Amino acid sequence: MIMKLKIISFGSNDQYRATAVHRTQWMGFEGAPTTLNLNVEGAVPGIHGGLGLNVISDKIGYNEFLGLSFSYAYRKEVLSGVLGLGFSFGLLQDAIGGGEWIAPNGVSGDPAIPQMGDKASGFDMGMGAYYNNNDVFFGLSMTHLNEVSIASSSNLIQMKRHYYITAGYSYDIDDMLSVRPMLFIKSDGVTSQLDFSALLLYNKKFWGGVNYRPEDAIVAMMGLNVNESLHFGFAYDVPISQIAKSSIEFMVGYNFDISIDRIPKSYKNPRFL
Repeated sequence: MIMKLKIISFGSNDQYRATAVHRTQWMGFEGAPTTLNLNVEGAVPGIHGGLGLNVISDKIGYNEFLGLSFSYAYRKEVLSGVLGLGFSFGLLQDAIGGGEWIAPNGVSGDPAIPQMGDKASGFDMGMGAYYNNNDVFFGLSMTHLNEVSIASSSNLIQMKRHYYITAGYSYDIDDMLSVRPMLFIKSDGVTSQLDFSALLLYNKKFWGGVNYRPEDAIVAMMGLNVNESLHFGFAYDVPISQIAKSSIEFMVGYNFDISIDRIPKSYKNPRFL
């Protein structure tokens, strides 16, 4: 909930950002989903944009899904804002971890039960576009662009293409207080999920807000910008669906500088002046 649409929004300043997010879904359920996401991104002189590295681990029961991707985002000033175009590529791996499966009929060796230690991987791609100025931002992206099939000896996963749309507005109430309403839509072409959010930022240091996900959950969010480098965030899902279990999410981020000498510009053709 705290982080969305990362592959095309980075490279927006001269700093690098490292972010870690941990989410535990449906707390109290045995084998409930847990997600760990590590991300490093930043602008790189001479390439008109930024580079990113993203690692994600999803665990549900004995199943673990791993993703490693690299990203490039091209940035260009357009009108009063910045347009970003991004592309990502990497590997996805599906693995069946340790544990003991119990068949409903008590018979071991059921061919419908995946084998322990079974693994498979595939190549994955994504892309997106993003526009941002001082007040308004919007973007769209696609993950699993190539709809890769991950097939092991006992399991087959067909990754479906997902589409994301986001939009938001930042309004300064006064010098200390600003509000940021946001909209987020996720779809696989068959079903869709809609999120409405509103954040209140005080003194560019403290922030809090609410997210509403129809027929699913109401999410309380809060965070602290300790300084220009260190940031913390927290989100708590209160379910309104039949799955009456809460979810919790933590985020920590750190901005840092890397001294890279800028490549001097030299033009010999007047078309590029």
